[in-house]
Amino acid sequence: MFAAWTADGRLGFVSGHRLVGRLAWYWTALVQRGHPLLHVTEWEVPRRADPFIVKAPEMWAEHHCVAPMEQWSIGNEAHAVALDDPADALGRAYGVPTPMASDLEWYAASPPVAVRDGFEQAGVVHGLIELLDRPNVELAEAPAHRWHRWSDDPGLSPLSLESAVAHTGLRAPFAFPDGSVADWVLSPAGWRSRARAR
Repeated sequence: MFAAWTADGRLGFVSGHRLVGRLAWYWTALVQRGHPLLHVTEWEVPRRADPFIVKAPEMWAEHHCVAPMEQWSIGNEAHAVALDDPADALGRAYGVPTPMASDLEWYAASPPVAVRDGFEQAGVVHGLIELLDRPNVELAEAPAHRWHRWSDDPGLSPLSLESAVAHTGLRAPFAFPDGSVADWVLSPAGWRSRARAR
């Protein structure tokens, strides 16, 4: 899983991929101040010989390791759903189909650090996100992070991030097929888990 953001908190990107038996899950989001959330999910993609390539109707995506622990390419071409209310992503996610494509390079900025079921690593992202309904986004040295986790347990929970103390930032929620939820918000320090209302 990869995530990037701008230091001013005006834009963030998330791209995740998980192998579940013979299927692949893929999810991505682009959040940008003043624009709807662009949201893509594919939960039943047949696993390919190269498991890091995901192809579904109206979508292609790839997470490609260029140099282990040093560089990854993150690309996709998809019809995202534009959602004015990010909370809609936790339901049926009906919105306006919107083409988007990303061609990003992730570079390590520090060695990996062990976490439960895997590791995480800080980095930076360079590249381009092409959009039909607004100016393209160019990223250069954007703060970024990557996580790699694995488990024999099919119930591997979504990535747990530090909770946001206040969550007025841009939001990227996902509802997974197993009923779990990842609800992220962009903070001045990067992506955080959105605290649930009590």
